[in-house]
Amino acid sequence: MTMSDQAGSTGQGSQFGIGEVLAQLLPEFPDISTSKIRFLEAEGLIEPQRTQSGYRKFRAADVQRLRVILTMQRDAYLPLRVIKERLDSSDGTGVPRLPESYSRRELIDEAGIADSDLTELEDYGLVRRLGRQYDAEALAVARAVVALRQYGVQARHLRAVKAAADREASLVEQIVAPVLRQRGAGARDAAARTAWQIADLTLRLHAVLLESALSEAGLASRALELASPVLEPGSYPEGQPGLRPVSGG
Repeated sequence: MTMSDQAGSTGQGSQFGIGEVLAQLLPEFPDISTSKIRFLEAEGLIEPQRTQSGYRKFRAADVQRLRVILTMQRDAYLPLRVIKERLDSSDGTGVPRLPESYSRRELIDEAGIADSDLTELEDYGLVRRLGRQYDAEALAVARAVVALRQYGVQARHLRAVKAAADREASLVEQIVAPVLRQRGAGARDAAARTAWQIADLTLRLHAVLLESALSEAGLASRALELASPVLEPGSYPEGQPGLRPVSGG
């Protein structure tokens, strides 16, 4: 590192190397990697500064933008193109303007599904309507189902996933119940924070157990890493060897 590089890392305030960015994001996004950050840069979603020696330097705003991108990928299964468009049209805070609720037609259009598909998701309890509106979680579920459909996975195959999620939610509720019974003004907020911390740890455990089970089945974890940069329909070619539609009920 040159003297000018050192000045850039110490004299301009909140600037971070790529390793420091990883350290900040890993607790929230366990699958983040150096290669994924470089991939997002190559796709034009982030533009870190460069020192004279070519080292990437990320400002606090760059880290926040990365966090928003990763959240939208994880929670809404949005294609990178859509994420970039929404970030570019944001109000300058790095947080895209997203509707808090959707009508039935808006949800169908946003998710790219048919009316009958949405009815099926509701029948299997995967999507719930709040009055006449659907929330962002409903859209995320619909998009995830669309992404899974390219592998032959249908809504009926996901009943077990929904049942497992309900059981895990019940476990979390039991754990935080003593906090909720307290009469303090901040009891509910404390219970909510604890619940989400437990949920985050549960999700990480689930990911590890799933990867372990796949490894035992002869599917190396390297395959999961290669598939992780983009979660969007059409990312993988149809007819790829080894991919078979799911059968059964």
